[in-house]
Amino acid sequence: MSSLPKKNMFEIFSQGLFEGVKPMMVIRDHLVRHPDRCLHQAICVPICPTSAWLSTPPYKFDPSRCLESCRLCLDACPSQAIYAVFRKGDKLLEPQKK
Repeated sequence: MSSLPKKNMFEIFSQGLFEGVKPMMVIRDHLVRHPDRCLHQAICVPICPTSAWLSTPPYKFDPSRCLESCRLCLDACPSQAIYAVFRKGDKLLEPQKK
């Protein structure tokens, strides 16, 4: 019989995968509506559960109301005019504009 302590497979996998690895501390800072891409269909307004998007053009955004894990407006926007800006420490990480 083995003298190793009993562990479930998740514990074994987690220890092996993350041992000695420091996670990157990247958090979503805010959302931006790209004015040249926005078709002003206002799909972002009714789909937002916290009313972070204001309902009058140019559809400004209140980041204090936004839930970090929510992606409803990003996924619903037909022209992909909404994108997230992330923060790692003091540095803002924005997507490259093409």
